Amino acid sequence: MFPLDHFSILLPITAVLLAVAMPPYSPWWLIVVAVTFAILIAKHLYGGMGYNPFNPAMIGYVLLLISFPLEMTTWVPAHTTEGVDAIPSFTQSLTMIFGTVDRSVIDGITMATPLDTFKTYAGNDLDKLQSAAVLQGDIAGVGWDWVNIAFLVGGLYLVARKIITWHIPVAMTVSLFVFAGIFHYAVDPDSYAPPLFHVLSGGTMLGAFFIATDPVTAATSNKGKLIYGALIGVLIYVIRAWGGYPDAIAFAVLLLNLCAPTIEYYTQPRTYGHKKANSGVAKS
Repeated sequence: MFPLDHFSILLPITAVLLAVAMPPYSPWWLIVVAVTFAILIAKHLYGGMGYNPFNPAMIGYVLLLISFPLEMTTWVPAHTTEGVDAIPSFTQSLTMIFGTVDRSVIDGITMATPLDTFKTYAGNDLDKLQSAAVLQGDIAGVGWDWVNIAFLVGGLYLVARKIITWHIPVAMTVSLFVFAGIFHYAVDPDSYAPPLFHVLSGGTMLGAFFIATDPVTAATSNKGKLIYGALIGVLIYVIRAWGGYPDAIAFAVLLLNLCAPTIEYYTQPRTYGHKKANSGVAKS
């Protein structure tokens, strides 16, 4: 059994990651369902702390995304836009989360994310795409670039404190950037978003520094971390470009959790002094 401090640290981390990933006006029972499933099923069903093969927070998130797609895709704009009277106050927000407000009221102040919008408009001319209100930010839509920059700063702090290493975040971000650049500049700029859009939209930086680096479910060797992170970045782009869900952090991380043991097997450094067995007959 793990001492109390393991429970007091690891369990709230799962809850916080889920809370950050949830849309702001999600009903309160959604987070309860997600946290309960993540802790009891995704973590403790496999033996408890340190034995879970999948990231518990992402298991809970994917459960909600598949089971309650409407509630999980209802996002609030960064500021008041045309046709929206006002952004709800703090008390009104609490009423929407914990009360019984009609969903049509919430739908009236919500909108699609930049990733949703780009997927909808993909293939149209660039001028029409950029005219979408949610994409009128500097790089990745209103507000989303700054959110990712904030997570980037927090992630760099974790690296500086040596709580995590740079390998997975850098490999994931670079591979996503490279693949997005190839398809945007070499294939079709109207159908594929530019690299900075992918890096600074959705949950990219949250996933790179705070989710993919989970020490229990990720690769542990430096070489393995680079491969693990790079493959997550590739999967994120593949799912965003051709999959059914605009943001793909959770699915990409869970799929690579499956591959982590294999990556570990081939990338773990050999024990000092270990040699391969001789294939020939020993000489007398």
